[in-house]
Amino acid sequence: MESSKVIQAIYNDDDVLLSAVKKVKSEKHHIEEIYTPFPVHGLDKAMGLAPTRIAITSFMYGCVGLTVSILMMNYIMIEDWPQDIGGKPSFSYLENMPAFVPIMFEMTVFFAAHLMVITFYLRSRMWPFKNAENPDPRTTDDHFLMEIPVNGNENEVKKLLKETGAVEINLVDKDH
Repeated sequence: MESSKVIQAIYNDDDVLLSAVKKVKSEKHHIEEIYTPFPVHGLDKAMGLAPTRIAITSFMYGCVGLTVSILMMNYIMIEDWPQDIGGKPSFSYLENMPAFVPIMFEMTVFFAAHLMVITFYLRSRMWPFKNAENPDPRTTDDHFLMEIPVNGNENEVKKLLKETGAVEINLVDKDH
């Protein structure tokens, strides 16, 4: 069955990889995945990937942090255990709010940062004790790998990849 076979092209330069992706996409071939040792600027745009929505989640997580900080400070400093600190009245939250601004800022950043990291790991399916899905260990060091599914066009794709500067081209069965 040919549907589980992919061609893996290995590149040793990120600029060569980026131009290869543009060439492969212009020839109307589907790129299954690209493995890189570091983020390559412009690669997502060249692959035609949709923009990320993590900034929206970051804003929502920051709003959650701001809400938690306001509720927490109101309960702790106004309702549960009001204290006279530096002559500031503890009758209402609004009278003390200027003093609480640093805490509100820090809790907003804390929630946004931590929940974004958790969301990223869950969305990327990178949880503890998960086995690596990296097809070639060299892509964690200094090589770049492009995977293209084979649909009866193996020789055409191999020729195209060789023209784009691939240093190594392999046909791999993904089921094994």
